[in-house]
Amino acid sequence: MKDVLSSRRLIQKWHRREKATIDHLTTIITDQKGGGRLHSPTTSSGLAVEDQVRKPLGGLLPGERATHTIMAIVYGATGNVSIGGLFLGGVVPGVLVGIGLMIYSYFFGPSGVRRRRATLPEFGAALRGAALPLVIPVIIMGGILSGYFTPTEAGVVAVLYILLVVIPLLNRGYFRELPRELAHTGLLYSIPLITIAASSAFGWMLAYLRGPAVVSGWLQAMAGNDPQMIMLMLVVLFVIVGDFIDAIPAIIIFMPIINDLTQSADIKPVHMGVVIITTLAFGLITPPYGLALLMAAKFTGVRFARAMIDSLPIYVVFFAAIAFCIYFPDVVLWLPKHFLPQSVGCFPNPSAPGYICP
Repeated sequence: MKDVLSSRRLIQKWHRREKATIDHLTTIITDQKGGGRLHSPTTSSGLAVEDQVRKPLGGLLPGERATHTIMAIVYGATGNVSIGGLFLGGVVPGVLVGIGLMIYSYFFGPSGVRRRRATLPEFGAALRGAALPLVIPVIIMGGILSGYFTPTEAGVVAVLYILLVVIPLLNRGYFRELPRELAHTGLLYSIPLITIAASSAFGWMLAYLRGPAVVSGWLQAMAGNDPQMIMLMLVVLFVIVGDFIDAIPAIIIFMPIINDLTQSADIKPVHMGVVIITTLAFGLITPPYGLALLMAAKFTGVRFARAMIDSLPIYVVFFAAIAFCIYFPDVVLWLPKHFLPQSVGCFPNPSAPGYICP
């Protein structure tokens, strides 16, 4: 779409490295899925289809990793955890995954097209062209964090902004293509519906057979009350669970286990939530469920097995981000502690302005 292309041109003005790296950076800023549609075995940057598998995967992951709105809402509602705190805490793993993908693209990705460094007037022209699209993440995140919108309402407002402001001012002729784009979107998102239905049925069957209770006893026997060991064990559990069950049913089914282990190990609920949500996001690219991997393979016309092999470096990036979140809780909780201190257990100071954080 026009807004993604404008944002990408702005980044290209000051970033002279590989286009694959630019795609990941554009995705983080604009929170778009894949940075645009792919129509052919090779694209304008000369990247082969197998290389392009990682690009839509990068687009499907980092922007959502920064907030993972639906997962955070369900986790917060079922676990009585601050949703705003989860949004802010999710910034750290989202940025880590995005940076990891850019580093991989820089050193191991396709070379793409090198461009000369832009002059200041060219940068200014690109900034003016990208000004309207860059308002979209401000509307979404600003509306959610300020309390003016729910996440669903923020998405609706952003869509209205695109339809009523961005498209008319930047590319009015795009309205003629809108019906085709809507039809394409419907076809694309119909692909994973059967997978989601099957995973949900499997999840409820697991709950009926009291699987979570058995797993809880096993985890407590193995990890004791060690916070880091408990989170590592939960990561292993949810990596396996995420291979077969959609994230939302998994959160609902296993929330009693998470709450018990969080309290027994004295882990901050927001910290635990960020780790669990990031781990479940990783399940989007792990087979056999692999919803994002399935969609990326469909985008590029690559066989699912080949897409799985080509996405292995992303697994390393995710595991590194998850490990960082486990072992550096102060970094993960820095934003919640400063902007929503009560979400991480801080309470107002009775004798002075500010909050006291245990």
